[in-house]
Amino acid sequence: MNTTGVTGIEIDVLRVFCAGDGRHGNALGVVRDGRAHPDESSRQALAKELGFSETVFVDDPERGIVDLYTPGLRLPFAGHPLVGTAWLLDLEVVRPPAGEVWVRGDGEFTWIEARAEWAPPRTLRQYGSAAEVDALEVPEPGEWIYAWAWEEEAAGRVRARAFPGRGDGVDEDEATGAAALLLTDLLGRALNITQGRGSQLLTAPGPDGIVELGGRVRLEGTLTR
Repeated sequence: MNTTGVTGIEIDVLRVFCAGDGRHGNALGVVRDGRAHPDESSRQALAKELGFSETVFVDDPERGIVDLYTPGLRLPFAGHPLVGTAWLLDLEVVRPPAGEVWVRGDGEFTWIEARAEWAPPRTLRQYGSAAEVDALEVPEPGEWIYAWAWEEEAAGRVRARAFPGRGDGVDEDEATGAAALLLTDLLGRALNITQGRGSQLLTAPGPDGIVELGGRVRLEGTLTR
């Protein structure tokens, strides 16, 4: 069903922060030609229709200018949409509303550099064990909760789950780059995070408040709306 009034638009569907075997990762929709949805209301309508955690509209593929939406709101910054879009378009820099984000690839992982203060507020809630995080039920809407515990503290291995609490149909976020940035900034150390069903996010603090965030990306296919 098309709710935007525009037909024949192709949307690349990616999985971002996949595990080493290519499974899991957070679904992402990328509209390469943002001109097909030139205003905020039509973009929001498409993002709601698709139902992914985030949908990206590319306004300038050469300069990396992008616009980010959840099913219910526009975002200045989000981690997995930027990692995924940078990988898809082979960009060296991507520019969401929050600011300029530099990108590098190492063959397996795509990395972005961002500031933790760009991330929307989240409640980082530590638990005593990974088993406690695994046993959590989805809470009632209201608070954006990033639940985490050490799996192996000496190695920087973290188990996490994320509950957006927005009441927009995304009850649990499979892989949340922005929350990983916040946790890395809080702890001040590199992390290897397993989130959701088995997604993997890598982080490392850098100079001047920068945090590096990396993950694997794969192309799932293409939708037409």
